[in-house]
Amino acid sequence: MSEGPGPEPEPDPPVAAEGRTGRRRGWRPALRALHRDAGYLAVGLTIVYAVSGLAVNHIGHWDPDFVSFRREHQLPPPLPAGTEDLAAAVRTQLGIRETPREVFRAGPDRLDLLFDRRTLHVNPRTGRVLEQGQKSRFFLHLANWLHLNRGKQAWRIIADLYALFLLFLALSGMFMLAGRAGMKGRGGWLVLLGAAVPVLYVVFSGGPGR
Repeated sequence: MSEGPGPEPEPDPPVAAEGRTGRRRGWRPALRALHRDAGYLAVGLTIVYAVSGLAVNHIGHWDPDFVSFRREHQLPPPLPAGTEDLAAAVRTQLGIRETPREVFRAGPDRLDLLFDRRTLHVNPRTGRVLEQGQKSRFFLHLANWLHLNRGKQAWRIIADLYALFLLFLALSGMFMLAGRAGMKGRGGWLVLLGAAVPVLYVVFSGGPGR
C-alpha cells in the first residue's frame, strides 16, 4: 500500500516583511509617545486655564471671583446702647469672629459694621440685621488667581513651562502622522484653517490700532 502525501511544510516566517516594518518605524512612534506623555502632564493645567479663560472672558457679564449675597437676621432685644457694645453683641450673637474694619452710626436707627467682604446694617431698636456681601467662587477664584499670575515669580516659571508644553504639543501634533493624514494632506489643510482664524479676525476687526 502506498503512503499518502506527508504534511505540508510550514511557510517561512515573513522576515522581509518584518524588516520592512522595522525600517518604517523611524522617529514617529517616539514622537507620538512624547506627545502623549506631554498631553497627560498638561491635563491639569489645561483645565485650570480653560475654565478660567471662559470665566474671565465674560467678566463684563458677571464677577468670576465672587458671588453676591443678601441675608437677614433677627436678634432678640434688648440690645446694648453704646456703639462698641452693640457691635460686640451683634458679632457674638451671629457667631462672627472677624474683626470689622470700621464701625459707625449711619443714623439713630442704624449701625454699620464693615468687614472685608460683607457689611452688616443693624437696627438697634428692632434687632433686625441686614447682611450684604460677597463670597468666593472657590474653584474659579483659585483658577483665576493662577491664570492671571497673581502667584508672582514662582508661578511664572510654572506658567512658562506650561506654555512650552503647549508649544510642543502643537508642533509635535503636526508631524505625528505621515501621508494623506499628515501635513501632506488633511493635517496640512486643518493647520491652515486653524491659523486662518486669528489672521482673519485681525483683518476684519481692524486689529489693535482700531
